[in-house]
Amino acid sequence: MSDLPHRDLHAVALETIDAAAELLGLEPWLAATLRRPERAVTVEIPYLAADGTVRSVRGYRVQHSTARGPAKGGIRFHPDVTIEEVTGLATLMSIKTALLDLPLGGGKGGVTVDPRGMTDAEVEAITRGYARAIAGVIGPDVDVPAPDVNTGTRHMDWIADEYGHLVGSPTPAVVTGKSLAAGGSLGRDTATAAGCRTVTLRAAKQLGLAADARVAIQGFGNAGAHLARMLAADGLRVVAVSDSRGGVHRPDGLDLAAVAEAKRVHGSVTAFPDADVVTNEELLAVDCEILVPAALEGAIAEREATKVRARLVAEAANGPCTPEADLVLAERDVVVLPDVLASAGGVTVSCFEWQQNRDGSTWSEARVAAELDRRMQGAFDALWDYAAAQRLPLRLAAVALGVQRVAEATRQRHAAPTAAPLAS
Repeated sequence: MSDLPHRDLHAVALETIDAAAELLGLEPWLAATLRRPERAVTVEIPYLAADGTVRSVRGYRVQHSTARGPAKGGIRFHPDVTIEEVTGLATLMSIKTALLDLPLGGGKGGVTVDPRGMTDAEVEAITRGYARAIAGVIGPDVDVPAPDVNTGTRHMDWIADEYGHLVGSPTPAVVTGKSLAAGGSLGRDTATAAGCRTVTLRAAKQLGLAADARVAIQGFGNAGAHLARMLAADGLRVVAVSDSRGGVHRPDGLDLAAVAEAKRVHGSVTAFPDADVVTNEELLAVDCEILVPAALEGAIAEREATKVRARLVAEAANGPCTPEADLVLAERDVVVLPDVLASAGGVTVSCFEWQQNRDGSTWSEARVAAELDRRMQGAFDALWDYAAAQRLPLRLAAVALGVQRVAEATRQRHAAPTAAPLAS
C-alpha cells in the first residue's frame, strides 16, 4: 500500500514550465528544451535477498538541467517510483535551485522498491548497487544526489563510499546529506525549519503582523517541531500543533517543551493535557495570523481553504495547497509563501555541504546558520519585489523567476536555432 500521494508529477512539472513560458514569452525552442530532461537513465539493480535468492529492482536518475551547475536532487526508495515521477521532480528541482540562486541545476533519482520489512543488508546491497549503476552519470561536477523519501544519512554514506571505491579516491562531494563523520554539514537537521523561519518572519514583517502573532503548525515532525521552537524563541505565540494522530490548541500559546515531552513519552502531541484536542483539519481553521502546513501534500484543498483564518500560509511541506485551494486563498487575500521557497532551507544547506566538501573546509554551525539566513532573505526579497512588479501571486512569481533564470542560462549555453538561408 503506497503512502505517497497519487499525483502525476510529470504533468504538474510540464504545466509549471508551460505557464512560466507563456508568462515570460519564451522562444518556442527554449520552452521545448525546458520541457525535456537533459538525461534520463534507467538501470537494473540485482541484489542478494535475505532468503538467498538473487532479485532485481529498477532504478532511475534524471538530470533535468545542468545549465546553472551540477544537477541536484534526492533519491527516493518507494514501490511507486516511476521514470515519469522522477522526471517531474527533477524539473521542479531546477526551478527551486534557480529561485534560491544556487549554483546548481535540477535532478532526481529513485528505486522502485519497498524498503519496509527489508533487512539492513538488503537495503545496503540495493543502495550500493544503485550507486554502481549510476556512477558514470553522477559526480561533484555533474550531479549531486541527496536523501529523499525512505532514504537518509546512511544511504548517502554508502553511496559516497561506493563511489569513492569506483573512482579510486574518497569523493565526499558526490552526495550531500551525509553523516558528520563522512563529511556532512552542521545545521543540516534544522535547515528546512530555519529556512522557513527566515522567510516567514520576512513575510510577516511585510504584512505588518504583530511581533507576537499567533502561529498554527500542522506537522510536529523534524521540520515542524524545530520551526515551532524557533518561532516561539522569536516571540511569536505557537497556539496549535499537530501530528498524524491529531493536534492540540491553546489560544494563549502552548508550552512547546511540555508538548514535545508528551509526544516523546506517549507518541503524540494529543497526550499534552493542558490544551484542547483538535483534528488535523480543525487545526487549519484555528484563529491565528500564520498557518504552517508542515506535514501532508494536498492538506489544504478547496474546502479547507474556505476555513483558513490566517493571513499568511507558509508551506514548509511539499505541495500542501492544491491549485483549487490557491484560488480560494487568493480570493480571500491570504498570502501563500510557496513551498519552492518556504521549504528550500534543506537544499540550500545541501549546497553548503557540497561547497565544504569541494574545498575541504568545515563550516561552524553559526556560519551555516548565517549563510542560510542571508541566502533565504535574498531569495525572499527578490521574489517579493518581482511579484509586486509583475503583479503576480507569489507562487506564479516564484515559478516564473526560477524558470527565467534557468532559461537565461540555457540560452547562453546553446545558440538559438536559426533558419538556413534559402538556396538561390
